[in-house]
Amino acid sequence: MNRTSGRRATVAIAFSTFIAFMGIGVVDPLLPLIGKQMGASPFQVEWLFTSYIAVMSLSMFISGYFSTKFGSKKTLTTGLLVVILFSALSGLSPNIELFAIFRGGWGLGNAFFTSTALSIIVGVSAGKLENSISIYEAALGLGIASGPLLGGFLGSFSWRYPFFGTTTLMAIGFIASMLYVIEPKAREKPRTPIDIINALRSKPVRMNSLIALGYNFGFFTILAFTPLTLFGLTTEQLGITYFLWGMLVAFSSVILVPRLVRRISRLKLLQVNLLLFALIFIFMGSFPYYRLELIVVSGIFCGISNASFTSLAMEVSPFSRSVSSAAYNFLRWAGAAIAPILDGLIAQTYGFSFPFFVTAPIVIASFVAMFMYTPLLRNSIDAGLHDTPLATST
Repeated sequence: MNRTSGRRATVAIAFSTFIAFMGIGVVDPLLPLIGKQMGASPFQVEWLFTSYIAVMSLSMFISGYFSTKFGSKKTLTTGLLVVILFSALSGLSPNIELFAIFRGGWGLGNAFFTSTALSIIVGVSAGKLENSISIYEAALGLGIASGPLLGGFLGSFSWRYPFFGTTTLMAIGFIASMLYVIEPKAREKPRTPIDIINALRSKPVRMNSLIALGYNFGFFTILAFTPLTLFGLTTEQLGITYFLWGMLVAFSSVILVPRLVRRISRLKLLQVNLLLFALIFIFMGSFPYYRLELIVVSGIFCGISNASFTSLAMEVSPFSRSVSSAAYNFLRWAGAAIAPILDGLIAQTYGFSFPFFVTAPIVIASFVAMFMYTPLLRNSIDAGLHDTPLATST
């Protein structure tokens, strides 16, 4: 592959990555409006996130098998087609139950796409590995930030329009990928679900994933639940709020973390970050008038944790990059899927501030576990058994 072809393929996948992760947050500013127009309770509305995340988690068992058996490009483009289909169906949803099912289908497509996108960028890019990862991280971070902005703007006309907009943009990404992406020459050996289970039997892999699970509970409390607590904000105002949050996620993961790890170890950085993240939830529950500002600021801690946990998942694992990433993502997403519906159920039963006081101890438990198992994780890193760090951050 010549350099021009490599650049075109990189741009095509980076654009598709941008849109794919835009789809995660596009529903954020729409949650109050969807709940109102569909007559859905907070618990029912939160299924739009839980079904998406749960299916993504379970799909980690099969997406890797497909990519190693049929090729990365076919798996990636199949994922894009599935996202196109279910994002369009989401915009046509007649009720909240079907909407949640369609979001689950969207999660399946996103799992197939994200499980192969970064590996293809590395395979086709003429630059260094670090540059490839930076391109992917930047596209991912900007996608998470831009999703709420798109949802807020188009949602001011109708809550259905953001989903049709995502469908259109993803279709462009699909066409670009079909035209410019070429299957990398090096293909990983066939991977099965048993490989993921075997990876989770490794204590360092399992503990890092479980600690990340507690953090991700907090992450999805921010992303999926807090829009329901910002009473009186318009759809556009919600979109701007979560755009600012997402920009801080992108900034801290791509720019801030590399600078911080030069001064402090990644393990120590995560300890401090988890403790501060837990305090954010205590403040959000105690001082509701400052909740909007606290949500935006929390993007810094989310970005630091996203990038740090992902790199750590590769560094502590003696398995291949794809197996390590799949095991890590399966466990952390499986736990994170609980957060939206549990927050929604607690909110409609005990009040909208109470979920923050439930989330804070869960994040604190992750901090305590990180403190306790730092020696184990450090020994695994020092053993030098891991592959070059490479995985997605969310």
